[in-house]
Amino acid sequence: MKDISLQYNTQLKKLLLPEYGRNVQQMVDHCLTIEDRAERTRCANTIINIMGNLFPHLRDVEDFKHKLWDHLAIMADFKLDIDYPYEIIKKENLYTRPDPIPYQSTSIRYLHYGKSLEAMIKKASEMPEGDERNYLISLLANHMKKSFLTWNKEVVDDEKIFKDLREYSQGKIDLNQETFKLKESKDILQQRKVKNNGKKAAR
Repeated sequence: MKDISLQYNTQLKKLLLPEYGRNVQQMVDHCLTIEDRAERTRCANTIINIMGNLFPHLRDVEDFKHKLWDHLAIMADFKLDIDYPYEIIKKENLYTRPDPIPYQSTSIRYLHYGKSLEAMIKKASEMPEGDERNYLISLLANHMKKSFLTWNKEVVDDEKIFKDLREYSQGKIDLNQETFKLKESKDILQQRKVKNNGKKAAR
């Protein structure tokens, strides 16, 4: 009696494209062993038809057939010598990484405020005097206090916010506690607590 031993998938060769399954991979491996070029090409076309039948919902997708031939070449480790009906992907381009995105490395004076706020303060400091400028400064100052409280949840002296604002604006925005009132720290923290509780309840 012939000895039949079980083989687990972990013991078999790793599939390059698992979505097609091991049977299709075995067909591709067999195709590589066919010596006659014409017969090898016919076998490849048959495999392509089988691969296409596995994903009938993609038949109307543009370049679907082209992708199948690319996948066949990949599963054959680019060793299948046939006349491909399309220009297939090159092996050296298969694992190439995209060019790195240039990142503008600029120093941030205070990390808890962020770079965007720096730019907005600069914009506000260049605006002409008036209600629009005052409104924007009010929003920025309160946002700075809110950002500061993200790091120090106990207390923040408003004079610290005014000092940072003067520093960022090179003295063009000069506020003080006598003429300008920021939101109370406890109100900001309470508002954040209510918002976080609302998010937890929605989960």
